[in-house]
Amino acid sequence: MAEKYPEATGRRRFVKGVVGGAALTGTAGGGAGAVDLLTPRRGVGGGAVTYYGVENVAGPAPRPMPQIPVTVEDGVLEGVWPEPERVERDNETVVVARTGLGGVTYDSRWFQYCGLQATGAVQPDADRDLTLRHAPNPAYEWQRELDAAGEPLRVEQFADYAEWGNDVGQAGLGKPASAYWRADDPEAAVPVQVIRSERVEALAGESEWLGASTEAGVLAYANKCTHFCCVPGYKHMAGSAQFDAEDLAFCPCHQSAYDPFSVVRASYTALPRPEE
Repeated sequence: MAEKYPEATGRRRFVKGVVGGAALTGTAGGGAGAVDLLTPRRGVGGGAVTYYGVENVAGPAPRPMPQIPVTVEDGVLEGVWPEPERVERDNETVVVARTGLGGVTYDSRWFQYCGLQATGAVQPDADRDLTLRHAPNPAYEWQRELDAAGEPLRVEQFADYAEWGNDVGQAGLGKPASAYWRADDPEAAVPVQVIRSERVEALAGESEWLGASTEAGVLAYANKCTHFCCVPGYKHMAGSAQFDAEDLAFCPCHQSAYDPFSVVRASYTALPRPEE
């Protein structure tokens, strides 16, 4: 069983990535297909990695979806990217991106799955904008009404997070958004689920990792189901109620469900990136 997030401390600190990223992705719903199964295993920078993600609690998904550390700059939400460095491995020099954050080694390999490893979005030394941006086809009415596709997500847009609700599940659990990260083209970016919640604020005070990887009650994670790479969504599909997942992140393809307020430690084998 996955280990829960690290022992609680009162510490709160932030580490900024030095590599940029032009935001992208974030449409909820629809399948991306079994990209993992169709991607060759040859390449560089793969291998076993330990990470933190939102816990898979139902359905066939084999592991959590990886968390994206968040910080706020002048009211704009940004995803933290680890610092790139060159290391010697297996008699060759490879580029890795990793940094210490909240007592954890945060590694760009957390996101090398479901075809993301084949995009420039997770290239360790890719110079990308770090801003989290509104997805072009968001799952939530409030984003569609805002008509802000491609614009930065701002904390002020979540001002009603303590009481927000829609026709799915309970109101007041948190306000979600569909977003994308680290690419200009949403089709080539990391799809992101963002949630601002009082529950995240409480968890941040109990865990060194969550205290360092969330800010202003905002939590984010790569929104690619670890089963067959579909794009789930938090509180966005009425039909999720028949699977007791109306207050969870639910994947419509094969009914996997994730609890975004349970962040756990897990391991997997990151897929290699294509050689340059």
